[in-house]
Amino acid sequence: MTLVQDAGRSPRRWGKIALIVVAVILAIPLFSPIVLRTFLFHPFYIPARSMMPTLLEGDNLFVSKYAYGYSRYSLPFSPRLFSGRIFGSMPERGDVVVFRMPKNDSVDYIKRIVGLPGDTIQMQQGLLFINGVSVQRERLVDFAGDDPCGTAVDGRTKRWREILLNGVSYETLDCVDNGFYDNTSVYKVPDGHIFVLGDNRDNSTDSRVLSAVGYIPLVNIVGRAGLIYFSRTPGADGNPSIVRSERIGMLVH
Repeated sequence: MTLVQDAGRSPRRWGKIALIVVAVILAIPLFSPIVLRTFLFHPFYIPARSMMPTLLEGDNLFVSKYAYGYSRYSLPFSPRLFSGRIFGSMPERGDVVVFRMPKNDSVDYIKRIVGLPGDTIQMQQGLLFINGVSVQRERLVDFAGDDPCGTAVDGRTKRWREILLNGVSYETLDCVDNGFYDNTSVYKVPDGHIFVLGDNRDNSTDSRVLSAVGYIPLVNIVGRAGLIYFSRTPGADGNPSIVRSERIGMLVH
């Protein structure tokens, strides 16, 4: 779970957030850790490769819980204190969000929003179509390292940049041509739901798999991915774990 910065996610905005955090810490030092985790930021660990290259296995990030308002899933232990969202706002296409799985709300997933309520979504030969219009895509230098597909022979994977109509751009990976979900039927996003994809398109269980994930209710969103505060390689197969210092402090886009 290269990161591209867009105008709506500027460092200036994060500076303002930091000031708010400091104010909270100074005002209520005894309760600040509880307040921060409950209402503002929640730390998450990325255990898989479905959001590569945006997020790597071993990344640790903060999720902004207030970005879209609060639902019961925003609170510890998900108490049924209220229904829907309070102080709610609609997410944008391209946002990377943490959500509770509709079919098992004890499980957190992180994916990228590509479809909003009422949208139609389809994949054709690996190309994303939103409301019948293909998303702009340009080929980049192959991604090397970390074996995003789990089957790399030469250690290189096709990499693309997608640019949505709202200007949000991000990188995706293409493990194989004509993968299982590279060609789909048309999905119609229901009211009150979103449609999500993993950036590692051929190695992601996401909304394309209706039997496992499907459409995500807005109420299930925990928050928007924000800042990577720590990152370490998994260190599998007897290899030592290595801190990725270059990723610390990166914003997720």
